[in-house]
Amino acid sequence: MLDRALTGSSMYYKLLGVLLILAAMGLAAFCIQYSRGLTVTGMSRDVSWGIYIAQFTFLVGIAASAVVVVLPLYIHNMKEFGKITVLAEFLAAASVVMSLLFVFVDLGKPSRILNIILYPSAGSILFWDVVALSGYLLLNLVIGWNTLEAERRGTALPRWVTPLIYISIPWAVSIHTVTAFIYAGLPARQYWLSAILAARFLASAFCSGPALLIVLCWLVKKHSRFDPGKDAIGKLAIIMTYAMLTSLFFLGLEFFTAFYSGIPSHMEALKYLFIGLNGHSGLVTLSWLFVALAAAAVVLLLSPNTRKNEGMLAAAAGCVFASMWIEKGVTLVVAGFIPNPLGKIFEYAPTFPELTIALGVWAVGFFILAALYRIAVSVKVEAAGQAVFRID
Repeated sequence: MLDRALTGSSMYYKLLGVLLILAAMGLAAFCIQYSRGLTVTGMSRDVSWGIYIAQFTFLVGIAASAVVVVLPLYIHNMKEFGKITVLAEFLAAASVVMSLLFVFVDLGKPSRILNIILYPSAGSILFWDVVALSGYLLLNLVIGWNTLEAERRGTALPRWVTPLIYISIPWAVSIHTVTAFIYAGLPARQYWLSAILAARFLASAFCSGPALLIVLCWLVKKHSRFDPGKDAIGKLAIIMTYAMLTSLFFLGLEFFTAFYSGIPSHMEALKYLFIGLNGHSGLVTLSWLFVALAAAAVVLLLSPNTRKNEGMLAAAAGCVFASMWIEKGVTLVVAGFIPNPLGKIFEYAPTFPELTIALGVWAVGFFILAALYRIAVSVKVEAAGQAVFRID
């Protein structure tokens, strides 16, 4: 089936070409970082995690969100999710690849990744996170590929795949829980020192992941002969809506705990994000953009009529994805370092090389995703007995 990724319309080839150019730019920027060190980034002694780890965190959530499709299909026998399960699993696989690449570029020297393999430590949460992500990547590729192969042949799914499907469900929850523990296990960073941080991570994952999947399904339907199905998208939209509301509720709990209890470290981090702190306000505009996008998403999603309109639903999903990217993919990480344990404020802003590398990693992930979706869509169109006219 791999040969299907090499054929497509001119638009498909143009997309791959653009992604390759962006990936090449990211590689060139990484070569500069490799030769000069992490000094080319905006990170410092006081803000040691930046956009790389923020993207890693966000993408782990996207990967974990595949469970919202797999669980209803295989546990509750909701057949309408059958059409998009492979799409969700391939999205999870591409997201894990990007997550691991962001860890790779954040280490500075690639050889340091060998320390995780050659000197594993059971006490290292990062070690368990890498193990969990690697296992989850393998699970999604094996399950997705065999599911697609069975569909192409018109046969039943091999029996040995079924246990892997059930294993992947708790595994999906575990990868983002372990990621949350990386933050919550740092007592000096009290903004992250929250018992509900893992719950916040999962709630945001279960709305941002479906949001991206809805947009991708909308694009697939628009540019191919494959229709993911209104029922599946409709139920996915409901899941996204409730998860979005839950995520915002959890964020509200952080505000209550910080300001009602008067916890200085929590209040200072939140003040820095939304009103600025001691003259420092680097993320205020971005934080309020998150609020605006989240509010727009909630207004759109609470209306059943809006959710039934494909264009409006795609717009609402875009707002959800963008707002959660800001909240988890930028502000959550940076705010944890402000102020530092000595009460000083050192702001962080990504440099051009950092942004170029990050864009390159995203391009690699979407290149993989485009190829996997090209294979999946062509197989599904063929299995449905439709002649493939064009797959963009």
